[in-house]
Amino acid sequence: MTKTTRSRLLIILGVIAACLYFTFPLSKHINFGLDLKGGMHLVMRVETEKLDENAKSDAVLRAIEILRNRIDGLGVGETVIQRQGENQILVQLPGVTDREKALSLIGKVAQLEFRLVDDSPNRLKEAIEGHVPAGYILKYTKDEKEPILLEDKVALSGETIADARVDMNTQNFNQPMVNLKFNSIGARQFATVTKENVGRQLAIVLDNEVQSAPVIRQALLDGTGVIEGRFTLNEASQLALALRSGALPAPMRIEEERTIGPLLGKDSIQSGINAAIMGVSLTLFFMAAYYLAAGVIADIALLINVLLIFGIMGFLNATLPANPLTLTLPGIAGIILTLGMAVDANVLINERMREELALGRSLQAAINNGFSKALTAIIDSNTTTLIAAFMLFQFGSGPIKGFAVTLTIGLLSSLFTAIFVSRTIFNLLLDWRVLKSLKMLEVFKVRNIDFISKRYFCFALSVVMVIASFVILVQKGKDAYGIDFAGGQIQEYKFEKPIQPDQVRAALQKVGLNNAVIQQFNQFPENIIVRTSEDTYDQVVATLKVAMPDNPFATLRIEKVGPVVGEALRKRAILAIIFALGGILVYVGFRFKHFDFAVAGVLALLHDVIIAMGGILMLGRQIDLLVVTALLTIAGYSINDTIVIYDRVRENMAKNKKMTLYDILNQSLSQTLSRTILTTGATMIVVVSLFLKGGEVLNTFALCLIIGFLSGTYSTIYIASPLVLAWQKKNK
Repeated sequence: MTKTTRSRLLIILGVIAACLYFTFPLSKHINFGLDLKGGMHLVMRVETEKLDENAKSDAVLRAIEILRNRIDGLGVGETVIQRQGENQILVQLPGVTDREKALSLIGKVAQLEFRLVDDSPNRLKEAIEGHVPAGYILKYTKDEKEPILLEDKVALSGETIADARVDMNTQNFNQPMVNLKFNSIGARQFATVTKENVGRQLAIVLDNEVQSAPVIRQALLDGTGVIEGRFTLNEASQLALALRSGALPAPMRIEEERTIGPLLGKDSIQSGINAAIMGVSLTLFFMAAYYLAAGVIADIALLINVLLIFGIMGFLNATLPANPLTLTLPGIAGIILTLGMAVDANVLINERMREELALGRSLQAAINNGFSKALTAIIDSNTTTLIAAFMLFQFGSGPIKGFAVTLTIGLLSSLFTAIFVSRTIFNLLLDWRVLKSLKMLEVFKVRNIDFISKRYFCFALSVVMVIASFVILVQKGKDAYGIDFAGGQIQEYKFEKPIQPDQVRAALQKVGLNNAVIQQFNQFPENIIVRTSEDTYDQVVATLKVAMPDNPFATLRIEKVGPVVGEALRKRAILAIIFALGGILVYVGFRFKHFDFAVAGVLALLHDVIIAMGGILMLGRQIDLLVVTALLTIAGYSINDTIVIYDRVRENMAKNKKMTLYDILNQSLSQTLSRTILTTGATMIVVVSLFLKGGEVLNTFALCLIIGFLSGTYSTIYIASPLVLAWQKKNK
């Protein structure tokens, strides 16, 4: 064993040991996202419009502190509460499954006021008739809906409350009530108010609603009070917690909600595991069966790559405790996808080694030349995908950022394993004289094919497909977009037995939900998705329970996006695509020193993105954040094969200066045809695994990738290269 090989081997063993340390046990080192363990993701807007300038400045910070106190009272661990933008708050509650309780507590303003009641019958009558006297406000009691005239001046504010606890009113059939204890300032004010107004009613007003208006029988000097009303024990407990935490400085509106039930989280993990097992197993088998010994070496590198991804995530979580990485369902998809992309690098290397052996090189020379000649194409193709991943992280949110992070980590680790680990194993086997030959199967033999002659037909075909994609987009209008961009609510339920969409549609129409969109995927007959423009969760659940009493169901997820958030997400998605295409254009242009190559490549991948978008719309799917993620992944990946061809064109132009560009393009396309098909095929193995086993959430994402990757193979051969020829002819 040479000194260099020994040093490389020690580095690899050290990396493996570190990765094992930072990976296992998974529960300790890897943080699972809400979509895997269940919980709530909320984006709330603090309505500061009616506050004065002084109150506006710290309203959001005060709201965050109050929310934190309330949520701590719920006993939820690992919560995230942070400011987002100017007047929004991001709240993540892992493991919270009682949606109604959480929303009620978080959204309750808990603005408590004590106001004196005017008991003049004439003044009350005048107010009811529409002439409210100056200095008074007309209200109605919460339970009896009786009119009551309150003084406009607040006698005592709830800000002076020191404590609030639930108790039972033994004099009123053990009805729950809330005992209040005021601080020193509040105790003095309460004593003064009750002492000066014995015999009058004192209304208790919570969030602008009169809870009760008891008569002051005597001065209350001990700094305590009681809120009575027709509360349930749960309502009284939540009210007491809200009052203890303090009143929010302003009302809050939920702009975005993503509630994931525990069943969906469990199913998502299982689906991700199933997809990973299927994808990895098929990939390992393909590489070993097709490339034999070289394929086995690639498989070893691939398994180390998987360990490396989890090891890096565990290391970053250990060293960045303030901002831990979370493994989301799209993140699992990113890991599976990078495994397919990691195989691409090994395919490029193995095919280069095959060419070197065919030229009569020695085994050592073929291995060295295979790695060195494939290096530039591997780096270039991975860089373009990294550009797309960066844009996803920059403009994405939540699980999409998780996908971008795992995709980035996976791409970087695949570079290390494909170039460093694989080569070390080859050298090790050569030093030990175990590897004496390198045989491989060859299904796609190199033949000179005139691809460029088909360019006009292919141009016409592509124009038709692109136009058809835009036509279907215009025809569908708002229906083309999921709730991420159009706003609205999506509810998903899993029934015990298969359900027909028409049954659900008919039941909802009977209760007036005529505009609800019912969706079901063939792969999941027990699941039903209900899309509405408003929050109809309570109504839908009640209706389904009555309409299907013999078919119980569980709530898998509830997602709600307001119009403001939807518009913002739509703008960010457009910017992500624009910047990704621009970044790829600039990189390829400078890398190949010919912007005609770059423009042709970007036009081809734009063609792939549009066709993938049109394809999912034609198949009845909608454009949402995961689809945009898939489109950006297509943009980053679709250029890979084009770069491999461009790299070969550049190489052949240097060798054959007398050949025409037409002939060089055909020669390069023929020489790289096998790797174009094999790289796409290897990646398609894992994408199809995602489509079949990844679960409903990733189904449309995987379908979009399948369409985009197939389109990418076609455009690489018949669009990108012919466009270079057309561009150069135009310049001449």
